[in-house]
Amino acid sequence: MSIDFALLAAPLAAGLLVLAIHVPLGIEVLRRGIIFIDLAIAQVAGLGVIVALLFDWDAPFAAQGAAAGAALGGALLLHWTERRWPAVQEALIGLLFVAAAAAGILLLAGNPHGGQHLQDLLAGQILWVGWAQLWPVALLYAVLLPLWFAARARLGRLGFYLLFALMVTASVQLVGVLLVFASLIAPAVAVSGLLRRRLVAAYGIGALAYVTGLALSAAADLPAGAAVVCCLVGISFLALATMPRRPASADNSHA
Repeated sequence: MSIDFALLAAPLAAGLLVLAIHVPLGIEVLRRGIIFIDLAIAQVAGLGVIVALLFDWDAPFAAQGAAAGAALGGALLLHWTERRWPAVQEALIGLLFVAAAAAGILLLAGNPHGGQHLQDLLAGQILWVGWAQLWPVALLYAVLLPLWFAARARLGRLGFYLLFALMVTASVQLVGVLLVFASLIAPAVAVSGLLRRRLVAAYGIGALAYVTGLALSAAADLPAGAAVVCCLVGISFLALATMPRRPASADNSHA
């Protein structure tokens, strides 16, 4: 089966946009040891989208506003729990994820298209992303990404959580919860053993996975989001297994 590369241009651009912000963020999340924060905040943002859907909020950017509000609320909650119960923060992040997922199921229980809405939020519809959807996200990332590199050391815990929530909210709207999580964690794990050029290597691994996954999806008529997730995990695992490892005593803050 031939591949229509013109059809894949916008989805690939969406994936590269997501990687642009999530690769450096993933390295930081891995360093902090709060691996599932992305999954939890993404699910909370998805819950905001569900609420907008149920209330028929059709105004421009209503769903994005609801998702951003929910994600920022979740970020504030996690900031408070980290200060109050730091020893169990990772467990609380996991509980927030399952609570948001369960709440979404309950809210859509009476909706005849509830199952499809949940699937779209989880797996995304990256193959059908259009160029018009990318410009607002690109503008947001153009502000947030330089801010992250310039001020990440001075953001503090609260600033980190709030900036993280805004980044994740935009990504979920494009590619879904699973692909957001895989884009954040998989490349970061793959390059965790490198001493230098970790950021460049992580970007390369993520880009290769998106190209491979989208091409596989188009060629074999497979769900695009799931195909890219599997490629991200598979390629990252191969990179982790074959890349030279740094000494255990090396500073893991190098990017």
